[in-house]
Amino acid sequence: MRVSKAAYAPVGLALGAVSGLIAGAAFKRVWKVVEGEGEAPSPTDEDRSWKQILIAAAVQGAIFAVVKAAVDRSGAVAVRRVTGTWPG
Repeated sequence: MRVSKAAYAPVGLALGAVSGLIAGAAFKRVWKVVEGEGEAPSPTDEDRSWKQILIAAAVQGAIFAVVKAAVDRSGAVAVRRVTGTWPG
């Protein structure tokens, strides 16, 4: 295992947790704007339509993917600055 990959492992774990928190907060804000409600529907919420549930899932997935990519990329850049090599 390369040094940069080993150095990135703990950074990646920490960034994964942080990105989950950031994405969760972002999704809550976006959902409130989209639907005007505080909480997104659960897939088993009987009172919500298929449309609401699927839109919520799509928005949540997109936000999580974008935040994770941004945070992972930032972490890789930081590791390259410290070690001089790319962790991928």
